[in-house]
Amino acid sequence: NSSCRQKRYGGKWVKPAVLVEGYEEHNDNMPDDEYIAWQRDCLSAMMRVLRPDGAIFYNHKWRVQDGLLQDRSAIVDGFPVRQIIIWQRSGGHNFTPRHFLATYEVIYLIAKPDFKLAAGANSMTDVWRVGQEINTDHPAPFPVEIPQRCIKATTASVVLDPFMGSGSTAVAAAMEGREWLGAELAQGYCDMARQRVEQAQGLMDKYTASFT
Repeated sequence: NSSCRQKRYGGKWVKPAVLVEGYEEHNDNMPDDEYIAWQRDCLSAMMRVLRPDGAIFYNHKWRVQDGLLQDRSAIVDGFPVRQIIIWQRSGGHNFTPRHFLATYEVIYLIAKPDFKLAAGANSMTDVWRVGQEINTDHPAPFPVEIPQRCIKATTASVVLDPFMGSGSTAVAAAMEGREWLGAELAQGYCDMARQRVEQAQGLMDKYTASFT
């Protein structure tokens, strides 16, 4: 699967092939207006299935095409954005002489009217300092701590990730004892996610058994 391979580009720099060639099943390197329309359609579908007390944690890093920053407000305009959370990574990987090294992404909390944080979650700040995930073959995986924080901040019994990737959200949901659903086009990532969830579940069962 090209999504999971690595290639060498420009001397010693090794980068995931997906960053150059795109995904076999889908290419999101599309013109900005098409990208915005696609993402708005995705958010509309999520809102449709969301409970009245549910929320979407929509993560997005800034997108740059032709050297220019594309504002994400066009995607979330009109959706009930309640807060913006800053995910500050420990570093970055996109070195270019055109701009400073990007080290943060944003998480839009998009919530239905009846949504409330789980008890005690409001003591968390809106800046999350969490390092990158480096132990998977996915080129840009979430660290499990990011979806885990989102899940712990809610009372949701079922978690949906429509872009499952390598399964970080599924792993986080399993760790928090929540049911989960995920969608992913790339078979290689489905296999990777299944393996990661099974490993996490095995560790949890082993940990639980040590206290019984």
